[in-house]
Amino acid sequence: MTNHDGAAAVRPLTLAWVSRHLEAGERIVRAEALHGGITAEMRRLTIGTRDESTRDLVLRSFVNPFYLGHAEDWLNREADALSLLTGTGVPAPGLLAVDPTAAHCEYLSLLMTHLAGRTVLDDEGLETRVPLLARQLVAIHTVRPAERPREYVALTTADTVVTPKGADAAAWAAAIDVIRRPAPPYEGRFLHRDFQPGNVLFDVPPARPAGARITGVVDWAATSWGPADLDVAHCSTNLALLHGPAWGLRFAQAYEEAGGVLAAAASERLYWQVRDALACSEEVQVVTQPWRKAGRTELTTRAVEERLDAYVTALMDALG
Repeated sequence: MTNHDGAAAVRPLTLAWVSRHLEAGERIVRAEALHGGITAEMRRLTIGTRDESTRDLVLRSFVNPFYLGHAEDWLNREADALSLLTGTGVPAPGLLAVDPTAAHCEYLSLLMTHLAGRTVLDDEGLETRVPLLARQLVAIHTVRPAERPREYVALTTADTVVTPKGADAAAWAAAIDVIRRPAPPYEGRFLHRDFQPGNVLFDVPPARPAGARITGVVDWAATSWGPADLDVAHCSTNLALLHGPAWGLRFAQAYEEAGGVLAAAASERLYWQVRDALACSEEVQVVTQPWRKAGRTELTTRAVEERLDAYVTALMDALG
C-alpha cells in the first residue's frame, strides 16, 4: 500500500480490520488524508479490485483523546443512521463496518463508502446552492425511523454564551434572555443535527455553476430527534458566518419554499435560531479552522465573530 501523504498511514490493526471487510481479492492500494473534519481523522482508501479497477472507501478514526468520551456514542449513532438511510433516497454513505470500542483497531473507527462530489464554501453560485440545501434538508426531515434516535441535546446555556468583543451588548443580552425560557413545544423530526455546507457534497460543472447538484450528505454522528427548526437554525448560522448574515436570514424562507414546515409563531422560530447562533459563540475558533484550510483564509476568528454579532443583532431586530 502507498500513502498519498505521510499522515495518511493506516495503522496495522486497523489495516487488518479494513482488509477483513473487503471483497475477496481486493486490497488497499493507497490512503489519503481528507481535510475539513474537526473531531475525527478521515482517510480516503483506494481499493484495488479483482478486475484491476479501483473503488474508494472512507475510514473515520477518533484519535484525539479530547473526543474519546463521546466517540463511541457518535460512531454508534452514525452507523445506525447510515443503515437507516439506505434506500431512502437521501444520498448518504453506505455503512461497511464499525468498531465503536476499538476492539479490533488502534482507535475507534467506522468504514463507509465514498461519495462523489466536494464541499463548496465559496460565495459564487450560492443563489443556486441554497435552494438545493433547503430541499435536501426537507428530504432528511421526511425520514421516519422505526426506532427514534435520542432526543436532541442543546449545545449551549444562557450562562455559557461567549459575547464577542465589541458586540452589540443590548442585542446579545436580549438574545441570551430568549434562551433562558423553556424550549417551545414542537413536532419531532429526524435531524441530521450538523447539516451545513461543510457536510454537503456537490457536483458543480466548471463552466456552469447554476447546474450544481447535491451528491451526498456526510457526518451523521449527531443524528437526533427534535424540531425541524433546529436543523434549519444550524444551517442558517453557518450560512450567515460563511456568506454574511443576510444568507442566514434567507435560509428559513428557502426551507419553507421547498415544502418544509417550521414553528408557526415567530417567537418560537426565534428561540431556535437564537439558540443555535449563541451555541456557535462558544466555538468560533474551532469552526473557522477547516474553513480557512478549505481556502476561505479571510474568515479569521475575528471576522467571523463580527459576522456572528451582526447575525444575532439582525435576528433580534427582526423580532422587534
